Formats: sequence, C-alpha cells, structure tokens
Amino acid sequence: MSQTPKRGLGRGFDSLLPQSYDTSLLLTDDDERIQKLDIASVAPHADQPRRHFDEKALNELAESIREHGVLLPLVVRTVAGGGYQIVAGERRWRAAKIAGLKKVPAVVRSLEELQQLEVALVENVQRVDLSPLEQATSLQRLHEQFSVPYDAIAKRLGKAPSTVTNIVRLLGLPDDAREALAERKISEGHARAILALKDKPDHQVKLLHAILTNGWSVRQAERYVTSLKQGAKDDADARERVQTETPATKALGKRLATPVTIRRTAKGGKLEIGFTTDQELARIIAILERTT
Repeated sequence: MSQTPKRGLGRGFDSLLPQSYDTSLLLTDDDERIQKLDIASVAPHADQPRRHFDEKALNELAESIREHGVLLPLVVRTVAGGGYQIVAGERRWRAAKIAGLKKVPAVVRSLEELQQLEVALVENVQRVDLSPLEQATSLQRLHEQFSVPYDAIAKRLGKAPSTVTNIVRLLGLPDDAREALAERKISEGHARAILALKDKPDHQVKLLHAILTNGWSVRQAERYVTSLKQGAKDDADARERVQTETPATKALGKRLATPVTIRRTAKGGKLEIGFTTDQELARIIAILERTT
C-alpha cells in the first residue's frame, strides 16, 4: 500500500514539528538544547486530550527502550516552580518509566517558541493547497500535541466545530480508502459515506469498489449507506436500492420520451418523471391521462 503523499506541506509544517521529531529540525543553532532530564522532573500536560495508552503497546515500547534507549527526544517546556511539562512524547516518557530509566532525552522549548509553533500550525491548516488528509493530519497534531480543543481550533479557523471534527474523522478511513482519497479517485463526500459504515468494514470495502468501478456519485454512495442502515438484507439488496433505473422505468421513460427514475426513501420511494418546460409537462400529463 502506498503512503499518503505529503503534497503542499513542505517545510512550512514538518520543519516546525515533524512527526519523527528529527533533532536537526527541532533545534535552532544550539546542540546543547538536547538535554538529559531526570524522568521524575518531567510530567505530562494536564490538558492532554489523549487519555488512554494501550498497555501492551507501551510494554513493547519499553522493551525496545531497554535495548536501544529513547531514540527520539521528548519535547518539553519549563514550568513555574521547576520541572518540565511534556509537549510531545508522553507515550515515550511512560514507556521509559516502565523500562526503569532515570533520565530521558528532551528538547526544551520556551513558552514563546511553542506559541509561535502553534500559530504556524494554524496558518498551515488555512493553506488552500492542502489535501483533505493533510488538513486532517495538521488538525489532529494541533489538537493532540498542543492540547488545543477542536472547538477552539474551529474558532481560530473561522469554521464550525463540526467541520473541523469531520475533517479529522477522515483519518479513520480504511487504508485503501485513504489512498483513493489522497489520489483524488474519490471525493470527500464519498469518503464520508465510507466512514458512515465504520461498523461494517466489509461493506466499506464493497462501497469503495462500487465507487471506483461503477463511478457512483456521492448521492448513490449515500443511498447505499442508508439502505444498509435501514435493513437491506445484503450487499446485493443495498446495490439494488441504489439503482435509479429499472427495466420498468426505462420502458416508461421510452413511452413518455423523458427520463424516469426511482428515488428510494426510508419508507418506499418516489417515481420521478423529468421535464424541462411547461409544454413538455403538459404533454406528459396528457399521455398519462389517456392511459388511465
């Protein structure tokens, strides 16, 4: 599976707070800013949004740290009264404690520097050339690494909180769907329809395949989701409900010389007869009246 391309981010984002925390990017010109800090002097951020850390994964990381040490430094800031507060790297800090380390490597940032980084991240999210997944990644990092609530991010960006959280939800797409979205084979609307089936992963795969192979519109994808949630027996039943044309509608459309389609609803559906002018509507009504 190919990785999501990082178009448009450049050094505007990753040079500030890269995911790998490359020390050559985190430091300015002073190598001494990487310090070995007493692990007891470091504490997590009280408002850190992430509350749950997988115990098994932490123990696996602790075992790696016992063998290789902490390869990526924490990012911390000083706090009043002494000690340090974690900005990024709480998982590594927790694993280092499990491993029995007394000291951890860290990059110490001032509050002013962190505020500058945060502002730069907000500005980066506002760039028009970012793909939906790049926006989602930026927003998630801003939320998790700077402990900024999504509603606060939304206010800074001038967006509705639901818009911000919906963008971040794109990161929950299956890998194949994320790749298709990154390559612009599907739209955000398609992606949201796929996300709506997160409790039906098999149907997520089938929906993505239908979009890619049949050229389904967002509306068709949404109808597929609705059909499954309203009790469609299986994939074939849901697909049938997506179809807007049947042999019967085609025959009627031919007789009326105008498109005739089916629109499924929660209870039954609608038969739609298209027309472009009042004269055409009168002609269709006349035909229908003659057959009644």
